[in-house]
Formats: sequence, C-alpha cells, structure tokens
Amino acid sequence: MRYPEEVVEEVRTKNDIVSIIGQYVKLKRSGANYVGLCPFHNEKTPSFSVSPSKQMYYCFGCHKGGTVFHFLMDFENMTFQEAMTALAQRAGVELPPVEYSPHAREKAQKRDLLLKLQKEAAGFFYYQLRQEGGREALSYLKNRRLSEDSIRRFGLGYAGGKGKALYRYLKGKGYSDDLLLESGLFGADERWGMYDKFRDRVMFPIMDTGSRVIGFGGRVMGDGKPKYLNSPETMIFDKGRNLYGLHAARSSRENAMILCEGYMDVISLHQAGFTNAVASLGTALTSGHASLLKRYTEEILLLYDSDEAGVRAALRAIPILRSAGLKSRIIDVKPSKDPDEFIKSYGAEAFRQRMEQARDSFYFRIAQAEKTCRMQEPQGQNEFFDKCAAILLEFEDELERTLYTEAVVREYHSYGITVTELRRRVGALAMRGSPPRIDSPGRPEADSSDRAFPNTKKRETAGIQAQKLMLTWISAYPWLFEACTSYLTEEDFTEPLFREVAGMLFAQLRNGECNPARILNAFLEREEREQIAEIFHATLNLENTDQLAGAFADAVLRIRQDSLMARQRQADPSDMKAMQDCLAANTELEKLRKNRLEMIETVKAIQKNKPQTE
Repeated sequence: MRYPEEVVEEVRTKNDIVSIIGQYVKLKRSGANYVGLCPFHNEKTPSFSVSPSKQMYYCFGCHKGGTVFHFLMDFENMTFQEAMTALAQRAGVELPPVEYSPHAREKAQKRDLLLKLQKEAAGFFYYQLRQEGGREALSYLKNRRLSEDSIRRFGLGYAGGKGKALYRYLKGKGYSDDLLLESGLFGADERWGMYDKFRDRVMFPIMDTGSRVIGFGGRVMGDGKPKYLNSPETMIFDKGRNLYGLHAARSSRENAMILCEGYMDVISLHQAGFTNAVASLGTALTSGHASLLKRYTEEILLLYDSDEAGVRAALRAIPILRSAGLKSRIIDVKPSKDPDEFIKSYGAEAFRQRMEQARDSFYFRIAQAEKTCRMQEPQGQNEFFDKCAAILLEFEDELERTLYTEAVVREYHSYGITVTELRRRVGALAMRGSPPRIDSPGRPEADSSDRAFPNTKKRETAGIQAQKLMLTWISAYPWLFEACTSYLTEEDFTEPLFREVAGMLFAQLRNGECNPARILNAFLEREEREQIAEIFHATLNLENTDQLAGAFADAVLRIRQDSLMARQRQADPSDMKAMQDCLAANTELEKLRKNRLEMIETVKAIQKNKPQTE
C-alpha cells in the first residue's frame, strides 16, 4: 500500500529520525552521526548508527537499515500504512486515501488474517478449558491459586491431547493450510498430514501492546518435554521485541516495571495487585526488550528466580538495561524460589516491602563478583578489584562513576584498596579496551552478537563492490556526479538493484538534489532496503582527494569492464550491430585504461572547482 510520494516525503521530513529513534534507543553523538546499541540484536559494542543528515539508520552488525518508517515497521511490527498514520499524527499531517499496490495489499491482508486466526485460536483454547477434557488443566490453574478473574483477563486456555482438534476447528472457519502453517500453531508431515503443535497443554496467549494475540506459550500437563513450548516467530510475532504481560502493565501507575521470568510469575503478581509485572518470552533479555521497556519506564525491578540460573540471567540483563538508559534494582525473594511462591507464603504486603528494599543492581553485581574470587588470598583480591573496575567502566557519567567508586572503597577498604588505585584500574581497562569477564556464577556466556552474526554476508565480487562504492561516493560527494557521468551511465551497473538505484540517484542529481531517504522509501522488500541502506550509510575511509580520485578511477574501470562482459554474454553472434557495439565499447575501455591518470586529474579538477559537500 502506498501514498503519493510527495505525501510520504512530507511526513518523513516532519519527523526527525534521531528524535524518533531516540525514544527507543539511547543514542550518543559520534562525529556527524549518532550511535547506540542495536535494538534488533544483542550486542555489547554499539554498531547501530543514525544519520541526521541523511535521515537514515543502519546497523553494521545485523545489517538492518532504513528510514523512520522502516524503523517503526521493524521495531513495532507495523505495516507501512500504520507507520505512516502514526508519524502523520505526530507531525499534524492529514493523510489522503491510501493507494494500495497488489503486493502491499496481499501482505496487509495476510497480516490481518494471521491476527484474526490467533484470536480464533485463543477463543478455542479458552472454551476447551471449561470442557471435560480441560478439567485437569483448570485444576492445575486453581491449585496455583489463580482466580477466575485472572484466568479471564489473561485469556488462559487448554489445548487438548488429540492432535487435530484446533486444525479441524480453524479449517471449519475457512483458513487455508498455507496460512495455518504460517501461523506457527501447526506442523505437517507425510504420514499424519497437518497436526496441532500444542497438545495437552495449559495455554497462555501472548499479546502485543495493542492487546492483540500474536502467539502462545503452552505448559505441558504431566511429564512431557519441553515443559514450556512457545510459538515460533512469524510475521506478527517476534520474541525479541515483545514481553508477556506488557499489554496490561503499560497502563500501570507504578513508577517502575517488574521484570520476572515466567508467565505464572506475571499473572500471580498482577493478581496480587502488582500490575507492572512483565516477562520475556522464553528467551534471555535482549536490547530490543530493553528499548521496549524504556518507552514506559525509567527503572526496572529485576525479579528472577533465586537459583543459580536466575542469578546468571540477572547479571546478563543488568548491562543491557543500563545501555538502554534504564536504572535497575534487584528484588530478593529468598527463602522462596520465585515471586509466585513468595506471595503465596508471605502475602502481598510482605512482597511490597521487598520491593521497597530492592537492592541497587551495582551492589548485586559486586556481591556476585566477590563470591567468585578467593578473597582470603591476594590473587583473588586482585581479581575482584579488576572485576569491580570492569563494572565501573560501564558508567559514562563521571560523577556517577566517582560515587560508585567511593562506595566500593568504603565497603572493601580493609583490603587496602584506595579511590586512586581503583580509578587507575578503570583507566587501564579503558585504554586496553577489553575488560575481563564478570559473568558469575557458573560458566561464562558467549556474547550473543558473536553467535548471531558469524559472517552472515556472502562474499562479493570486485565488480559488485565497485558498483556499491560508486553509489556510496556520489551520494556522499555529489560533486563526483559530474565525473561519474563522464564515464558511466546507469546501464553500466550490471546488478539489477544497483542499476535501479543508480537511475534514481542520477535523476535526483541532474535536478540538483541528493535525497537517499527518498530513494529508500521506494523499496518495500526488506532485503533490498537493507542493501540500499548499507550503501548510503557506508563509512568512507579515504584520507584525501588523491586517494579518492585513484579509487574512483579503478572503480570506473571495473564497472565498465563488467558492463562490457555482460553485453558480450547477452549479444547474439549473428547480430552484426550488437557485435560492433561491443567492439567499440572494448576499444573505449582500453583507451580509458591508458588514460587512467587523466581520469584522476579530471576528478581532482572537479573537486577543486566544486568544493566537497555531504
């Protein structure tokens, strides 16, 4: 679905991308751009860049990129129309009736059907809980002391043990097998055909912030494995950017959000009056989760299980929350294992007291670090203070770091540590650029960003790299366009996507404009958009005009060579004119090779007469 281009541009230009993304991601100025931790994948070193001049974003880690529209589409799982509507309302722009392209209409219809299907499934599960087959599941919920109101508010249900009950129900509603498979609720094999993935499980509908069902979690009845099963990711469901219970918690009047581990913890806390509780969806906390929470609160109360796994989860979560600009404290529910058990044993008022006594996450991390070091030995003490320095290094605010440094020294002064010495260690780590691991207890966890992106980009030929570089150069240095058109046309770009982008960029530059964001908005396919965003957001590491001119000449020669080879492959040997054209092109290419130095001097002369602009 599309709006007239001039309307899209009006909405885009009236919504500053730094301001919009800054509501989700903690951004820091870095030269001409802003950088931060990517909200689309876990990382410890910022690779997410936002350009105020180009009004675009790009992540050099996961390669997501685009304009302000694409950010809302990716992060909020919006359609283009929804993103347009939200941004138009923000800017006070009145939108005309939407124009639908066949592809956009099909995608929007599929998304709407998937949401409707998930709602139908939730109603089916809710109904089954009250039937004879759901008696055990209902007893389980009652034994967990859930009230009828809580069961209704969270839409809890039951998936029967028979393997095709939901399938038959939804087929009766007219849904196709293809859509049912895409919903994540079903599987298929040659022997059994289509079958329900969730069987003999208590069902927990997962809702987005608009209270629309987007997926499910199911707890098995009995000894089956896995104990909890979640829907796979779909067009409407992304585990890394949704939180269980947030649809209800977002309207809470509490000052902080409680982040706990499981569905039952969230429901028990809401039932006890703590309506600010949420949980991640069977995954570790991600920067996407943290960015989502930042929209609704400034502080997180971490409430993970008190066992070793819960401590590890809290230690992983704290730096992620800090990087998103969120303060965090730790709620201690010992001697209970989890909040559900604590509230049942001691009541809501006792839990409220534990909330008020929640410990600053810094002290929690320091205490856990101490447990892993042999504090009775000098070597262990030295290791401990290195870990303290690594934690202190995360504080960007100098005053905040000083206050926490002094707090550590007050607590551990008996070991001979001084403020000066601890500051020296922090400075040494900063210079080294690689602080020691501070995960504890148990086995250290690998950086998830290293696991997630192990060189996922395919190797590119020199010709493809030359085409990308040429587009990057002329978008960053519009004065180069004059030199470019002296040697190249759009048709010399052999990669279809780059040829299309070159045509649009050349047309802009002929009219005295250079607007990469407008070009990007013309592409709806994510893969194409991310390739184009990479081109327009690439970092140029050329020291001077001589270096740029030389590289430009080499790129021109490579592009012209590949263009000639493509024409030769496509030419019909019996077509004498086509063969003559190829021979002429080859002669011209040889002439360019011999006059490479002349090409370099042409670029330098143009730069001298037309000062470089960005």
